[in-house]
Amino acid sequence: MNGLMQGKKIIIMGVASERSLGWGVARSLHTAGAEMIFTYRQDRSAQKLEKLLAAEGMDSMMVQCDVADDESIHRAFAEISQCTDTVHGLVHSIAFADKDELKGEYIETSREGYLLAQNASSYSLVAAARAVRPLMKSGGSIVTQSYLGAERVVKNYNVMGVAKAALEASVRYLAEDLGKEQIRVNAVSSGPVRTLSAKGVAGFNDILGTMAEKAPLRRNVDQAEIGDATLFFLSDLSRGVTGEVLHVDGGYHILG
Repeated sequence: MNGLMQGKKIIIMGVASERSLGWGVARSLHTAGAEMIFTYRQDRSAQKLEKLLAAEGMDSMMVQCDVADDESIHRAFAEISQCTDTVHGLVHSIAFADKDELKGEYIETSREGYLLAQNASSYSLVAAARAVRPLMKSGGSIVTQSYLGAERVVKNYNVMGVAKAALEASVRYLAEDLGKEQIRVNAVSSGPVRTLSAKGVAGFNDILGTMAEKAPLRRNVDQAEIGDATLFFLSDLSRGVTGEVLHVDGGYHILG
């Protein structure tokens, strides 16, 4: 895949650590020759990201952006637009919920916890798509990260599953809105991967065990596989695809 993304500029939102799905995407894009721009939320996140980029030999622009703050989003994309007038892709790898909401019964979800998860995990895609739209002058690709909990009940996923369901619905509505401008919007629904956010899901090790035992491929997927699938959506190889959710979970989603 060397050279597949040569000359393409991609914004990546949501790299929190080397375990992040967004970092897996970044490594795939780097191998394919893409030029990347990273956003981060806090100074502490910036320091971690700088170390990751240096270790991987990536010389990339970094921009502060809090997706829960419209003014922060506006400033971030204004800064990006000062450095480039064209962006070809955006990776949305952002999700958050109060860990106390990820246990017990979903019916006990608080109003505050529900709104927090929706704002951080779903609406942030809408806000990011609106901000990047003017920079995608020649079309482009927006890709977000989802999970099977959007479609089925997954124990202890609770409010995050509902937020991911809203995220996938937003993918379809955004695909319709932006398609006339040749901007595609898709999602990768990955199997469980040991990310920082996964630590907040009780019984996560049991989920990994079930996947390895029952998925058709009889194994779990890894960060690199998620990265390569996202790379497909960002590249011209998927130029005729929009509004889709691609499952990268060893086939687990096909089981009854």
